[in-house]
Amino acid sequence: MAPLIAVIGCDGSGKSTVSEHILAWIGRYGPAASVHLGKQAGNVGRAVAQWPLVGGALGRLIRRKSDDVNNRMKEAKQPSLLPALVISAFTLRRRRRFRRMLALRRRGLIVVTDRFPQLEIPGAYDGPGFPAVEGGSRFVLGLARREYAMFEWMASHRPDIVLRLNVDLDIACARKPDHRREALARKIAVTPQLAFSGATVIDIDANQPLERVLDDAKAAVARVMAERGYPARA
Repeated sequence: MAPLIAVIGCDGSGKSTVSEHILAWIGRYGPAASVHLGKQAGNVGRAVAQWPLVGGALGRLIRRKSDDVNNRMKEAKQPSLLPALVISAFTLRRRRRFRRMLALRRRGLIVVTDRFPQLEIPGAYDGPGFPAVEGGSRFVLGLARREYAMFEWMASHRPDIVLRLNVDLDIACARKPDHRREALARKIAVTPQLAFSGATVIDIDANQPLERVLDDAKAAVARVMAERGYPARA
């Protein structure tokens, strides 16, 4: 299939900006498309919170359920039924976008993804939402096993290159003032541990000015495109 380029990093590292620039630049190698492969629960919650009348209450509900899942991850306990159903719904949504990404590659389009599913660390970044424990109701355990199988399948499709954007906590907080500092700190701590099933991972200092970040990203992608036999058009 056509090349697959994944851009990952903590919120505030510039994933979306870098993905957009890489997508526009990589057109010199052939037709390209972008796909967001994250859970987007935070974005959904913040968008819902803007709804008139019921938005505030629904936004708070989504945050409470997210906190419940995170707490149970720390305690190594399976979530209760409603959070489990929410996790499953987001995973099914992500699988649908992943299938769309594969279809684009089969059609010959170079794909640039914002985020990418991983199996190394459950609950972090774009890993499984259920903890890897056996306790809990049979129904929830069935949902957990089904989710793991979906992630196993998605993670088996290794990107040709992963651009890992590394950012300091203070800079991430300044860029994302609506995000909780402790949540950003957890993501930053996890970032170096992600290997994406042995894919080629290129570390980029996202504290740099955007122009230098983009130069580093383009140079890394250009090497991979040359290795794959994709010459750049003038």
